[in-house]
Formats: sequence, structure tokens, C-alpha cells
Amino acid sequence: MEAEMVVFHTDLDNTLIYSYKHDIGKDKCCVEIYQGREISFVTQKTFRLLHKLSEMQQEILIVPTTTRTTEQYERIDLGVGSFKYALVCNGGVLLTEGVVDGTVVRREDEDWYRNSLELIGNSVGELHRALEILDSDRRRSFELRFIRDLFVFTKCEEPEVVVADLKKVLNTRIIDIFNNGTKVYVVPRALNKGKAVDRFRKYIRTDHVIAAGDSEFDISMLETADLGFAPRELAQRYHFSDKVRCLAPEKIYAEAVLENVYGTLFMRRSVQRK
Repeated sequence: MEAEMVVFHTDLDNTLIYSYKHDIGKDKCCVEIYQGREISFVTQKTFRLLHKLSEMQQEILIVPTTTRTTEQYERIDLGVGSFKYALVCNGGVLLTEGVVDGTVVRREDEDWYRNSLELIGNSVGELHRALEILDSDRRRSFELRFIRDLFVFTKCEEPEVVVADLKKVLNTRIIDIFNNGTKVYVVPRALNKGKAVDRFRKYIRTDHVIAAGDSEFDISMLETADLGFAPRELAQRYHFSDKVRCLAPEKIYAEAVLENVYGTLFMRRSVQRK
């Protein structure tokens, strides 16, 4: 990889794509269908900007970095071709693409996943305790999932209270417990997107990383990157370092992110030409 290459780690949900529940206007296109229903969309402007960035393959490598599972990630089609790399399961699983007998094949990197399991080794006991506690919690409103033996996920009524209760009995020095709406997560501190960005930087040997995200899951990734983008709402809840730029709410966040990424590449190109 050339030294000038920029790696762009981007969250998906509410960073690039939006569920049908969000009003992003009528000028949009579907990027995810589940059980016959259109459930996720991008704006047409987001699509055009993604297409423009995807044509700059000598300058930028786009790496979707998401808490989604492999199966959930593979439902998404952004309409700009597939990505050579993707980090799913909160960075615990690396998907790579290669060509076998003339056919593009996506696979999971076994060494990456094995290393992820090793990284969270000291958290396994607490994860199983969380599973036991949540299994009998009457506030739980969804099945209990142990995602790839990496982290715990479910949905609950009174999610903030459930999170507070879990924090009283689980070791928060080695695991994080939080909610996103009704969704409740118990995640090893060693399994975060920031750690994944660091690991991928060594894996791909890049010298410059940009990141964008919108939630608590993304904070470590934004701070680990050389340049991060966050929505103002997140910045109001978390004090970011100077290398994280907060984007104003008057624009659709996905569009603002991609405009800023494109602008950053343009500036780098101008500097390199001098």
C-alpha cells in the first residue's frame, strides 16, 4: 500500500445509513432489505458522495466498522460495489475479499478472530455472569444473544435501569455495559472499535486514519484515528480531543461526514503536489 493511502473507518447505522424510522427526506434509496421489507436507506447525496470516494481507490480505503454481525452486514448493499475489508462484531471479526477461480469471495480472517478471542480472555467469566443475570430478568423483551462468543446483546424494558443494575454486580473494570435505546450490550473493554482501528493499522500498514461514528460504540475509534468526525449530539455528552471534529446538526450527518472526508482528501492531494 502506498504511503499516501488513507484508511476511512466508518460506522454504518446512523452514520452512513438510516432505518426506515428516520426521516431523511424523499430523495433516498434503499440499501437493506430484510424479510422482504425495505429497512435501511441512504440519501441520494450520500450515494453520490460514496460513489465519488469509491472511485478514488488509490487515495482512500473505506472500511465499514460496525457492531453488526457478519450476516447483518452482508444484507447491506450501498450500490458502490463491495468493500475489500470490513470490521464487524465491534471489530472482533475482520472480513476480507479475494478472488478464487475468477470469482470474488468474502471470508473471515481466522487469525484476526482467534486474536480477538485471546484479547477478551479475562472477560469471559463476566460475560457468562451477564448471560445468567439477563436470562432471568423479567424486563428482558428479546432473545439473549452471545454474539460470536465476543459480547452479549439483548433488548429490555427500562434499559437504563437494567444497565445500572448490571453495573452494580459486574466488574466494569474489564467490561462495558450500556444501552442504545432498548438495546442492551455487555462488551469486553478489550473489544472496542478503537482497538480494532489500531490492529487494522498494523495489519494494513497505513500511515493515516480517518473515522466517523455517532454513538458510544464509536468513541474509542474516533479518538484512536488521526482525524475523527462526530455529530454534535454525541460531543455534548462526551468531551472529545481536538482531533475529533463535531459536525453541525443542520445537515444530514452522513452527507456532512462524506463531504468532510472528500475535502480532507482534496487538501492532502494539494499538499502532496506542492
